[in-house]
Amino acid sequence: MIRIGVAAVLAAVFLTSPSFAADIVTVHRLSAALAGEAVMAAVATCAQQGYSVTAVVVDTDGVQQATLRGDTAAIHTMEAAYDKAYTSMTSRVDTLALVERQKAGTLPPVMLRPLDHLLVGQGGLVIKIGNETVSAIGVSGGPGGDKDEACARAGLERIRSRLN
Repeated sequence: MIRIGVAAVLAAVFLTSPSFAADIVTVHRLSAALAGEAVMAAVATCAQQGYSVTAVVVDTDGVQQATLRGDTAAIHTMEAAYDKAYTSMTSRVDTLALVERQKAGTLPPVMLRPLDHLLVGQGGLVIKIGNETVSAIGVSGGPGGDKDEACARAGLERIRSRLN
C-alpha cells in the first residue's frame, strides 16, 4: 500500500513539473570557420600596418577556438592575446572598459588579485549576437593596446554581418 502511495506522489510530481527540456541550456558559439576568419583578419590588418601580432578567439567557456600567430610575433603574444580574449569573455566587457576602471580605481576586487588568465590590458573585445556574449577576440603584439584593439576590431568587423 505504501509503495502505491509513493508511486502516486512521484507520478504527480513528474506530471506537474515543468518540461525536462527547460533543464537544457542552449549555448551559442561561432563556427570554426567564422572564428578562423576573425583571427586572420585581425592578424592581416596589423601586418598591413607593419606589426606582427597574435589573435585568439575564445568560446563562451573561455576555451581557444581559433589562434593565429603573425609571422614574426613574439612568443609571449600567444599567451597575452589569449588572456585578453579570456578576460573579455569572462567579464563580458571589452578590456578597454576594464583598463579605464583600473585607472579610476573602480576595478572589481576580484580582478585586483592575481588570477590565471585575467589580464587588464587593451585589445580584448566581446563578440555578441544581439545582447548575448557568445565569444571574444584578443590581440597582442602591436606597439600599444590601442593598436591591438584596432586589429581585434578589424577581426570582429570582418564577421559582424554574419552574427545573427
